[in-house]
Amino acid sequence: MRRTKKPKIIPQVLVEDYAAEGKCLARIDGKVIFIEGAIPGDRVDVRIHKSKKDWAEGSVIHFHEQAPHRIAARCAHIGVCGGCQWQELPYEWQLRYKQQQVEQTLKRIGKIELPLLEPIVGSQSVFQYRNKIEYTFSNKRFLLPSELNDPTILGTTNVVGFHARGFFDKVVDITTCHLQAEPTNQIRLFIKSYAKQHQLSFYDYRLHTGFLRNLQIRICETGQVMVNLIVGENNQSLLLPLLAAIQKEFPSITTLLYTVNLKWNDSIFDLEPIPFTGKGFIEEELLNTRYNKKFRFKIGPRSFFQTNTRQAEKLYQLTEEAAGLTGQETLYDLYCGTGSIGIFMSPGAKKIIGVEQVAAAIDDARENAQLNNLNNTSFFAGDVIDICTSDFFAAQGQADVIVTDPPRAGMHAKLIEKLIEIGAPTVVYVSCNPATQARDLQLLDAHYQVTKVQPVDMFPHTHHIENIVQLKRR
Repeated sequence: MRRTKKPKIIPQVLVEDYAAEGKCLARIDGKVIFIEGAIPGDRVDVRIHKSKKDWAEGSVIHFHEQAPHRIAARCAHIGVCGGCQWQELPYEWQLRYKQQQVEQTLKRIGKIELPLLEPIVGSQSVFQYRNKIEYTFSNKRFLLPSELNDPTILGTTNVVGFHARGFFDKVVDITTCHLQAEPTNQIRLFIKSYAKQHQLSFYDYRLHTGFLRNLQIRICETGQVMVNLIVGENNQSLLLPLLAAIQKEFPSITTLLYTVNLKWNDSIFDLEPIPFTGKGFIEEELLNTRYNKKFRFKIGPRSFFQTNTRQAEKLYQLTEEAAGLTGQETLYDLYCGTGSIGIFMSPGAKKIIGVEQVAAAIDDARENAQLNNLNNTSFFAGDVIDICTSDFFAAQGQADVIVTDPPRAGMHAKLIEKLIEIGAPTVVYVSCNPATQARDLQLLDAHYQVTKVQPVDMFPHTHHIENIVQLKRR
Protein backbone atom coordinates (compact mmCIF):
# COMPACT_ATOMS: atom_id res chain seq x y z
CA MET A 1 0.00 0.00 0.00
CA ARG A 2 1.39 3.35 -1.05
CA ARG A 3 1.86 5.76 1.83
CA THR A 4 0.65 9.32 1.37
CA LYS A 5 3.45 11.83 1.81
CA LYS A 6 2.75 14.09 4.75
CA PRO A 7 2.79 17.79 3.77
CA LYS A 8 5.69 19.74 5.18
CA ILE A 9 4.88 22.57 7.56
CA ILE A 10 7.40 25.32 8.34
CA PRO A 11 6.61 27.13 11.60
CA GLN A 12 7.21 30.72 12.62
CA VAL A 13 8.02 32.11 9.17
CA LEU A 14 8.52 35.89 8.99
CA VAL A 15 7.08 37.17 5.72
CA GLU A 16 9.67 39.60 4.38
CA ASP A 17 8.59 41.08 1.08
CA TYR A 18 6.17 41.10 -1.83
CA ALA A 19 7.01 38.75 -4.70
CA ALA A 20 4.47 39.71 -7.46
CA GLU A 21 1.30 37.99 -8.66
CA GLY A 22 -0.28 38.34 -5.22
CA LYS A 23 2.33 36.27 -3.39
CA CYS A 24 4.80 37.26 -0.72
CA LEU A 25 8.13 35.70 0.16
CA ALA A 26 10.41 34.64 2.97
CA ARG A 27 13.96 33.29 2.94
CA ILE A 28 14.88 30.24 4.99
CA ASP A 29 18.41 28.80 4.87
CA GLY A 30 19.02 30.47 1.50
CA LYS A 31 15.80 29.10 0.00
CA VAL A 32 13.02 31.44 -1.18
CA ILE A 33 9.52 30.49 0.00
CA PHE A 34 6.63 32.00 -1.97
CA ILE A 35 3.61 32.36 0.30
CA GLU A 36 -0.10 32.89 -0.39
CA GLY A 37 -2.45 34.41 2.15
CA ALA A 38 -0.01 36.71 3.93
CA ILE A 39 1.36 40.24 3.77
CA PRO A 40 4.90 41.41 4.61
CA GLY A 41 5.38 41.61 8.37
CA ASP A 42 3.20 38.60 9.24
CA ARG A 43 4.72 35.71 11.22
CA VAL A 44 3.01 32.49 10.12
CA ASP A 45 3.10 28.72 9.81
CA VAL A 46 3.32 27.68 6.15
CA ARG A 47 2.19 24.44 4.53
CA ILE A 48 4.47 23.67 1.57
CA HIS A 49 2.72 22.59 -1.65
CA LYS A 50 5.70 22.49 -4.00
CA SER A 51 9.39 22.36 -3.23
CA LYS A 52 12.40 22.70 -5.53
CA LYS A 53 16.10 23.07 -4.85
CA ASP A 54 16.15 26.88 -4.57
CA TRP A 55 12.51 27.74 -3.97
CA ALA A 56 9.21 26.46 -2.64
CA GLU A 57 5.52 27.46 -2.65
CA GLY A 58 3.13 27.31 0.26
CA SER A 59 0.14 28.84 1.99
CA VAL A 60 -0.59 30.14 5.46
CA ILE A 61 -2.25 27.77 7.91
CA HIS A 62 -1.75 29.75 11.13
CA PHE A 63 -0.90 33.31 12.18
CA HIS A 64 1.39 33.85 15.16
CA GLU A 65 1.72 37.60 14.67
CA GLN A 66 0.07 39.91 12.18
CA ALA A 67 1.91 42.76 10.50
CA PRO A 68 1.51 45.99 12.49
CA HIS A 69 0.29 47.81 9.37
CA ARG A 70 -2.38 45.19 8.54
CA ILE A 71 -5.90 46.64 8.43
CA ALA A 72 -9.35 45.07 8.58
CA ALA A 73 -10.78 44.17 5.18
CA ARG A 74 -14.06 45.81 4.25
CA CYS A 75 -15.22 42.72 2.34
CA ALA A 76 -16.58 39.67 4.16
CA HIS A 77 -15.33 37.41 1.34
CA ILE A 78 -11.66 38.38 1.51
CA GLY A 79 -9.32 35.63 0.36
CA VAL A 80 -12.10 33.41 -0.98
CA CYS A 81 -13.66 34.87 -4.14
CA GLY A 82 -10.39 35.32 -6.04
CA GLY A 83 -10.39 39.12 -6.13
CA CYS A 84 -9.15 41.90 -3.83
CA GLN A 85 -6.17 39.98 -2.48
CA TRP A 86 -4.78 43.11 -0.79
CA GLN A 87 -7.69 44.63 1.12
CA GLU A 88 -5.83 44.01 4.38
CA LEU A 89 -2.90 46.09 3.15
CA PRO A 90 -3.17 49.90 3.43
CA TYR A 91 -3.48 51.47 -0.01
CA GLU A 92 -0.21 53.39 0.28
CA TRP A 93 1.54 50.05 0.91
CA GLN A 94 -0.20 48.52 -2.10
CA LEU A 95 1.17 51.32 -4.26
CA ARG A 96 4.64 50.90 -2.81
CA TYR A 97 4.72 47.20 -3.69
CA LYS A 98 3.29 47.76 -7.16
CA GLN A 99 5.98 50.34 -7.87
CA GLN A 100 8.53 47.83 -6.63
CA GLN A 101 7.01 45.10 -8.82
CA VAL A 102 7.39 47.20 -11.97
CA GLU A 103 10.97 48.19 -11.22
CA GLN A 104 12.15 44.72 -10.25
CA THR A 105 10.39 43.04 -13.18
CA LEU A 106 11.83 45.41 -15.77
CA LYS A 107 15.32 44.98 -14.32
CA ARG A 108 15.17 41.21 -13.79
CA ILE A 109 13.61 40.28 -17.14
CA GLY A 110 14.46 43.25 -19.35
CA LYS A 111 18.06 43.63 -18.16
CA ILE A 112 18.20 47.07 -19.76
CA GLU A 113 19.20 50.53 -18.61
CA LEU A 114 16.26 52.32 -16.99
CA PRO A 115 15.65 55.90 -15.93
CA LEU A 116 14.43 56.63 -12.42
CA LEU A 117 10.82 55.45 -12.29
CA GLU A 118 8.12 58.09 -11.97
CA PRO A 119 6.00 57.73 -8.80
CA ILE A 120 3.05 55.43 -9.32
CA VAL A 121 -0.28 57.16 -9.93
CA GLY A 122 -2.86 55.80 -7.50
CA SER A 123 -6.59 55.54 -8.02
CA GLN A 124 -8.78 58.33 -6.69
CA SER A 125 -11.33 55.73 -5.55
CA VAL A 126 -10.26 52.43 -4.00
CA PHE A 127 -13.80 51.05 -3.73
CA GLN A 128 -16.71 51.28 -6.19
CA TYR A 129 -14.23 52.05 -8.95
CA ARG A 130 -15.26 49.35 -11.45
CA ASN A 131 -17.70 50.35 -14.17
CA LYS A 132 -18.14 46.71 -15.23
CA ILE A 133 -18.63 43.56 -13.19
CA GLU A 134 -19.74 40.03 -14.03
CA TYR A 135 -21.44 37.65 -11.64
CA THR A 136 -21.90 33.89 -12.03
CA PHE A 137 -24.91 31.74 -11.13
CA SER A 138 -24.17 28.22 -9.96
CA ASN A 139 -25.89 25.33 -8.19
CA LYS A 140 -22.62 24.58 -6.36
CA ARG A 141 -21.74 26.78 -3.41
CA PHE A 142 -18.13 27.03 -2.28
CA LEU A 143 -17.91 26.02 1.38
CA LEU A 144 -15.43 27.59 3.75
CA PRO A 145 -13.33 25.22 5.91
CA SER A 146 -15.46 26.23 8.91
CA GLU A 147 -18.63 25.22 7.03
CA LEU A 148 -17.56 21.79 5.78
CA ASN A 149 -18.87 19.88 8.80
CA ASP A 150 -22.01 21.96 9.29
CA PRO A 151 -25.01 19.86 8.18
CA THR A 152 -27.16 22.98 7.88
CA ILE A 153 -24.94 24.41 5.12
CA LEU A 154 -25.14 22.50 1.84
CA GLY A 155 -22.72 22.67 -1.08
CA THR A 156 -25.57 21.95 -3.52
CA THR A 157 -27.15 25.36 -3.09
CA ASN A 158 -28.13 27.94 -5.70
CA VAL A 159 -25.78 30.92 -5.39
CA VAL A 160 -24.69 33.96 -7.39
CA GLY A 161 -21.35 35.65 -7.00
CA PHE A 162 -17.78 34.98 -8.11
CA HIS A 163 -15.90 31.78 -8.85
CA ALA A 164 -13.93 30.54 -5.87
CA ARG A 165 -10.18 30.57 -6.38
CA GLY A 166 -9.09 27.40 -8.15
CA PHE A 167 -12.63 26.10 -8.80
CA PHE A 168 -14.38 26.36 -12.17
CA ASP A 169 -17.70 24.94 -10.90
CA LYS A 170 -18.03 26.42 -7.40
CA VAL A 171 -19.13 29.96 -6.69
CA VAL A 172 -18.78 32.13 -3.60
CA ASP A 173 -22.20 33.39 -2.56
CA ILE A 174 -21.60 37.14 -2.45
CA THR A 175 -23.61 39.31 -0.09
CA THR A 176 -21.96 42.65 -0.88
CA CYS A 177 -19.28 43.44 -3.45
CA HIS A 178 -17.64 46.82 -2.80
CA LEU A 179 -16.02 47.19 -6.21
CA GLN A 180 -19.02 48.61 -8.07
CA ALA A 181 -21.57 51.20 -7.01
CA GLU A 182 -25.20 50.35 -6.45
CA PRO A 183 -27.54 49.14 -7.76
CA THR A 184 -25.11 46.28 -8.56
CA ASN A 185 -25.72 44.29 -5.37
CA GLN A 186 -29.41 45.10 -5.32
CA ILE A 187 -29.90 43.80 -8.87
CA ARG A 188 -27.99 40.58 -8.18
CA LEU A 189 -29.85 39.84 -4.95
CA PHE A 190 -33.21 40.66 -6.53
CA ILE A 191 -32.65 38.15 -9.33
CA LYS A 192 -31.55 35.54 -6.80
CA SER A 193 -34.69 36.10 -4.73
CA TYR A 194 -36.93 36.04 -7.82
CA ALA A 195 -35.29 32.81 -8.99
CA LYS A 196 -35.89 31.14 -5.64
CA GLN A 197 -39.51 32.28 -5.59
CA HIS A 198 -40.17 31.05 -9.15
CA GLN A 199 -37.96 27.94 -8.90
CA LEU A 200 -35.57 28.92 -11.72
CA SER A 201 -32.58 26.63 -12.08
CA PHE A 202 -28.99 27.83 -11.67
CA TYR A 203 -26.23 26.68 -14.01
CA ASP A 204 -24.31 23.46 -13.38
CA TYR A 205 -20.78 23.88 -14.76
CA ARG A 206 -20.10 20.15 -14.78
CA LEU A 207 -23.30 19.04 -16.49
CA HIS A 208 -23.73 22.24 -18.53
CA THR A 209 -27.39 22.53 -17.65
CA GLY A 210 -29.46 25.20 -15.96
CA PHE A 211 -31.27 28.43 -16.80
CA LEU A 212 -29.49 31.32 -15.02
CA ARG A 213 -25.84 31.54 -16.03
CA ASN A 214 -24.16 34.98 -15.84
CA LEU A 215 -25.01 38.59 -15.09
CA GLN A 216 -23.09 41.55 -16.51
CA ILE A 217 -23.62 45.02 -15.06
CA ARG A 218 -21.97 48.21 -16.32
CA ILE A 219 -22.50 51.53 -14.52
CA CYS A 220 -21.11 54.63 -16.21
CA GLU A 221 -20.03 57.99 -14.83
CA THR A 222 -22.76 59.43 -17.07
CA GLY A 223 -25.30 57.67 -14.83
CA GLN A 224 -26.27 55.18 -17.51
CA VAL A 225 -26.68 51.53 -16.48
CA MET A 226 -26.52 48.46 -18.73
CA VAL A 227 -27.55 44.99 -17.55
CA ASN A 228 -27.04 41.84 -19.64
CA LEU A 229 -28.56 38.62 -18.28
CA ILE A 230 -26.97 35.52 -19.78
CA VAL A 231 -29.06 32.33 -19.70
CA GLY A 232 -28.21 28.73 -20.52
CA GLU A 233 -31.64 27.87 -21.97
CA ASN A 234 -33.70 29.63 -24.63
CA ASN A 235 -36.89 29.55 -22.61
CA GLN A 236 -38.87 32.73 -23.27
CA SER A 237 -41.66 31.77 -20.86
CA LEU A 238 -39.15 31.95 -18.01
CA LEU A 239 -37.00 34.75 -19.38
CA LEU A 240 -39.48 37.47 -20.33
CA PRO A 241 -41.32 37.67 -16.97
CA LEU A 242 -37.95 37.84 -15.18
CA LEU A 243 -36.71 40.68 -17.40
CA ALA A 244 -39.98 42.55 -16.90
CA ALA A 245 -39.64 42.18 -13.14
CA ILE A 246 -36.04 43.47 -13.22
CA GLN A 247 -37.00 46.54 -15.25
CA LYS A 248 -39.97 47.29 -13.00
CA GLU A 249 -37.85 46.98 -9.83
CA PHE A 250 -34.96 49.03 -11.28
CA PRO A 251 -36.30 51.76 -13.60
CA SER A 252 -32.83 53.38 -13.51
CA ILE A 253 -31.54 50.67 -15.88
CA THR A 254 -30.86 52.44 -19.17
CA THR A 255 -30.79 49.29 -21.28
CA LEU A 256 -31.60 45.71 -20.29
CA LEU A 257 -30.47 42.86 -22.54
CA TYR A 258 -30.37 39.09 -22.53
CA THR A 259 -28.02 36.66 -24.19
CA VAL A 260 -28.71 32.97 -24.75
CA ASN A 261 -25.47 31.01 -24.30
CA LEU A 262 -25.72 27.30 -25.11
CA LYS A 263 -21.92 26.83 -25.32
CA TRP A 264 -19.69 25.17 -22.77
CA ASN A 265 -17.72 28.38 -22.14
CA ASP A 266 -18.89 31.71 -20.76
CA SER A 267 -17.58 34.00 -23.52
CA ILE A 268 -20.23 35.94 -25.44
CA PHE A 269 -18.05 37.62 -28.09
CA ASP A 270 -19.57 35.34 -30.75
CA LEU A 271 -23.16 35.62 -29.45
CA GLU A 272 -25.80 38.26 -30.08
CA PRO A 273 -27.15 40.08 -27.00
CA ILE A 274 -30.80 41.04 -27.51
CA PRO A 275 -32.20 44.29 -26.08
CA PHE A 276 -35.30 43.91 -23.91
CA THR A 277 -35.51 47.61 -23.09
CA GLY A 278 -33.40 50.55 -24.24
CA LYS A 279 -31.09 50.87 -27.24
CA GLY A 280 -28.83 47.96 -26.38
CA PHE A 281 -25.88 50.19 -25.48
CA ILE A 282 -24.86 52.97 -23.12
CA GLU A 283 -22.45 55.91 -23.38
CA GLU A 284 -19.50 56.90 -21.22
CA GLU A 285 -17.38 60.05 -21.20
CA LEU A 286 -13.65 60.63 -20.79
CA LEU A 287 -12.28 64.12 -20.10
CA ASN A 288 -9.00 65.18 -21.71
CA THR A 289 -7.94 67.92 -19.32
CA ARG A 290 -5.18 69.20 -21.60
CA TYR A 291 -7.78 70.38 -24.10
CA ASN A 292 -10.71 70.53 -21.66
CA LYS A 293 -12.60 68.30 -24.06
CA LYS A 294 -14.96 65.44 -23.25
CA PHE A 295 -15.08 62.43 -25.53
CA ARG A 296 -18.14 60.21 -25.64
CA PHE A 297 -17.93 56.45 -26.19
CA LYS A 298 -20.65 54.01 -27.13
CA ILE A 299 -20.40 50.81 -25.08
CA GLY A 300 -22.30 47.64 -25.92
CA PRO A 301 -22.38 44.39 -23.92
CA ARG A 302 -19.47 43.00 -25.97
CA SER A 303 -17.41 46.20 -26.12
CA PHE A 304 -14.03 46.56 -24.45
CA PHE A 305 -13.67 49.67 -22.34
CA GLN A 306 -11.27 50.40 -19.49
CA THR A 307 -12.94 49.14 -16.30
CA ASN A 308 -11.89 52.08 -14.10
CA THR A 309 -13.23 55.15 -15.92
CA ARG A 310 -11.65 57.90 -13.82
CA GLN A 311 -8.29 56.15 -13.77
CA ALA A 312 -8.50 55.56 -17.52
CA GLU A 313 -8.52 59.34 -17.94
CA LYS A 314 -5.24 59.53 -16.01
CA LEU A 315 -3.75 56.60 -17.94
CA TYR A 316 -4.57 58.16 -21.30
CA GLN A 317 -3.42 61.63 -20.19
CA LEU A 318 -0.05 60.21 -19.16
CA THR A 319 0.17 58.24 -22.41
CA GLU A 320 -0.46 61.44 -24.34
CA GLU A 321 2.27 63.24 -22.37
CA ALA A 322 4.68 60.41 -23.15
CA ALA A 323 3.79 60.70 -26.84
CA GLY A 324 4.87 64.36 -26.81
CA LEU A 325 2.24 65.47 -29.31
CA THR A 326 2.38 68.94 -30.86
CA GLY A 327 -0.50 68.66 -33.32
CA GLN A 328 1.68 67.74 -36.31
CA GLU A 329 2.26 64.04 -35.69
CA THR A 330 0.97 60.94 -37.44
CA LEU A 331 0.21 58.54 -34.59
CA TYR A 332 -0.32 54.79 -34.93
CA ASP A 333 -2.47 53.23 -32.21
CA LEU A 334 -1.73 49.48 -32.25
CA TYR A 335 -4.06 47.02 -30.49
CA CYS A 336 -6.44 49.97 -30.38
CA GLY A 337 -9.57 48.10 -29.26
CA THR A 338 -12.56 50.42 -29.59
CA GLY A 339 -10.26 53.35 -30.32
CA SER A 340 -10.40 55.01 -26.92
CA ILE A 341 -6.68 55.91 -26.66
CA GLY A 342 -6.44 57.30 -30.19
CA ILE A 343 -9.70 59.21 -29.93
CA PHE A 344 -8.67 60.65 -26.54
CA MET A 345 -5.36 61.84 -28.06
CA SER A 346 -6.84 63.04 -31.37
CA PRO A 347 -6.75 66.81 -30.56
CA GLY A 348 -2.95 66.63 -30.28
CA ALA A 349 -2.22 64.72 -33.50
CA LYS A 350 -2.56 65.48 -37.18
CA LYS A 351 -3.63 61.92 -37.95
CA ILE A 352 -4.56 58.81 -35.92
CA ILE A 353 -4.38 55.30 -37.42
CA GLY A 354 -5.75 52.49 -35.26
CA VAL A 355 -5.26 48.75 -35.80
CA GLU A 356 -7.10 45.98 -33.95
CA GLN A 357 -7.72 42.28 -34.61
CA VAL A 358 -11.34 42.20 -33.38
CA ALA A 359 -13.54 43.46 -36.21
CA ALA A 360 -16.43 44.34 -33.88
CA ALA A 361 -14.09 46.57 -31.86
CA ILE A 362 -13.06 48.41 -35.02
CA ASP A 363 -16.74 48.94 -35.85
CA ASP A 364 -17.10 50.51 -32.40
CA ALA A 365 -13.97 52.63 -32.94
CA ARG A 366 -15.29 54.04 -36.20
CA GLU A 367 -18.66 54.74 -34.60
CA ASN A 368 -16.99 56.41 -31.62
CA ALA A 369 -14.93 58.62 -33.93
CA GLN A 370 -18.11 59.62 -35.73
CA LEU A 371 -19.87 60.21 -32.40
CA ASN A 372 -17.14 62.73 -31.52
CA ASN A 373 -17.13 64.38 -34.98
CA LEU A 374 -13.52 63.43 -35.71
CA ASN A 375 -12.08 63.61 -39.19
CA ASN A 376 -8.45 62.76 -38.46
CA THR A 377 -8.89 59.08 -37.48
CA SER A 378 -8.80 55.84 -39.50
CA PHE A 379 -9.29 52.34 -38.10
CA PHE A 380 -8.33 48.99 -39.62
CA ALA A 381 -9.42 45.48 -38.63
CA GLY A 382 -6.96 42.59 -38.73
CA ASP A 383 -4.06 41.02 -36.91
CA VAL A 384 -1.53 43.74 -36.14
CA ILE A 385 1.37 41.73 -37.59
CA ASP A 386 -0.58 41.18 -40.83
CA ILE A 387 -1.82 44.75 -41.20
CA CYS A 388 1.38 46.57 -40.26
CA THR A 389 3.40 45.91 -43.40
CA SER A 390 5.79 48.29 -45.11
CA ASP A 391 3.13 48.98 -47.74
CA PHE A 392 0.61 49.85 -45.02
CA PHE A 393 2.93 52.38 -43.41
CA ALA A 394 3.80 53.79 -46.82
CA ALA A 395 0.12 54.23 -47.67
CA GLN A 396 -0.91 55.74 -44.33
CA GLY A 397 2.14 57.90 -43.78
CA GLN A 398 5.42 57.77 -41.90
CA ALA A 399 4.91 57.11 -38.18
CA ASP A 400 6.00 59.93 -35.90
CA VAL A 401 4.65 58.22 -32.78
CA ILE A 402 3.54 54.64 -32.18
CA VAL A 403 1.37 53.77 -29.19
CA THR A 404 1.09 50.06 -28.53
CA ASP A 405 -1.22 48.57 -25.91
CA PRO A 406 -1.06 44.78 -26.42
CA PRO A 407 -2.84 42.07 -24.41
CA ARG A 408 -1.11 40.37 -21.47
CA ALA A 409 0.91 38.15 -23.80
CA GLY A 410 2.74 41.22 -25.11
CA MET A 411 3.75 42.01 -28.68
CA HIS A 412 4.49 39.44 -31.37
CA ALA A 413 8.19 39.18 -32.24
CA LYS A 414 7.41 39.98 -35.89
CA LEU A 415 5.72 43.22 -34.86
CA ILE A 416 8.77 44.20 -32.81
CA GLU A 417 10.92 43.61 -35.91
CA LYS A 418 8.52 45.77 -37.94
CA LEU A 419 8.63 48.58 -35.35
CA ILE A 420 12.41 48.54 -35.51
CA GLU A 421 12.25 48.67 -39.30
CA ILE A 422 9.74 51.55 -39.33
CA GLY A 423 11.84 53.48 -36.85
CA ALA A 424 9.30 55.94 -35.42
CA PRO A 425 11.12 58.54 -33.29
CA THR A 426 8.86 57.81 -30.28
CA VAL A 427 7.20 54.61 -29.13
CA VAL A 428 4.86 54.53 -26.11
CA TYR A 429 4.31 51.04 -24.76
CA VAL A 430 1.27 50.66 -22.47
CA SER A 431 1.11 47.29 -20.72
CA CYS A 432 -1.00 45.41 -18.19
CA ASN A 433 1.80 42.86 -17.72
CA PRO A 434 5.25 44.24 -16.82
CA ALA A 435 6.83 40.79 -17.37
CA THR A 436 5.97 40.54 -21.07
CA GLN A 437 6.60 44.26 -21.43
CA ALA A 438 10.12 43.75 -20.05
CA ARG A 439 10.73 40.91 -22.51
CA ASP A 440 9.69 43.14 -25.43
CA LEU A 441 11.75 46.09 -24.21
CA GLN A 442 14.83 43.89 -24.23
CA LEU A 443 14.17 43.07 -27.91
CA LEU A 444 13.80 46.77 -28.70
CA ASP A 445 16.81 47.85 -26.64
CA ALA A 446 19.41 47.90 -29.44
CA HIS A 447 17.34 50.46 -31.33
CA TYR A 448 15.27 52.24 -28.65
CA GLN A 449 16.20 53.68 -25.29
CA VAL A 450 13.72 53.66 -22.40
CA THR A 451 13.39 57.29 -21.38
CA LYS A 452 10.40 57.22 -19.03
CA VAL A 453 8.61 54.63 -16.90
CA GLN A 454 5.24 55.52 -15.38
CA PRO A 455 3.28 52.92 -13.35
CA VAL A 456 -0.48 53.48 -12.98
CA ASP A 457 -2.74 51.58 -10.58
CA MET A 458 -6.03 50.75 -12.28
CA PHE A 459 -7.20 48.06 -9.85
CA PRO A 460 -6.81 48.78 -6.11
CA HIS A 461 -6.65 45.74 -3.79
CA THR A 462 -5.40 43.48 -6.59
CA HIS A 463 -1.87 42.69 -7.76
CA HIS A 464 -2.60 43.97 -11.29
CA ILE A 465 -0.64 46.98 -12.51
CA GLU A 466 -0.59 49.09 -15.67
CA ASN A 467 2.70 50.56 -16.87
CA ILE A 468 3.57 53.20 -19.47
CA VAL A 469 7.04 53.20 -21.02
CA GLN A 470 8.33 55.92 -23.32
CA LEU A 471 11.01 54.87 -25.79
CA LYS A 472 13.13 57.12 -28.01
CA ARG A 473 14.96 55.95 -31.12
CA ARG A 474 18.70 55.72 -30.52
